[in-house]
Amino acid sequence: MVQLRSIIKPADNSGAKRVQIIQIYTGSKHKSAGIGDIVLAAVKEAAPNSAVAKKDKVRMLLVRTKKEISRADGSHIRFSDNAGVVIDAQNNPRGSRIFGPIAREIKTLGYTQIVSLTKEVY
Repeated sequence: MVQLRSIIKPADNSGAKRVQIIQIYTGSKHKSAGIGDIVLAAVKEAAPNSAVAKKDKVRMLLVRTKKEISRADGSHIRFSDNAGVVIDAQNNPRGSRIFGPIAREIKTLGYTQIVSLTKEVY
């Protein structure tokens, strides 16, 4: 789980290198977001001549969190970092590649285009 002002790493090649979460779109009372949640983030560091620039506000879909999540079969999964994918208004990825593994829950939530760009689904 991540919360407001958390610094996370983008898992795609949109050009952002570090982003800070400034809004969670889960609900009015939620203070943290998990895998599959959409957040608003401010770009703190970006590559030059990329699709996103420093100080841009971008929407991100969280694909990895350090906090473990439970699955229906009783197993737990956790990752070594917090990461997200930069998306546009229609929930399509802005980058053309996704690096690292993503959780299987992303596919069950209906983000099949994001799942098709990655190599590893856990």
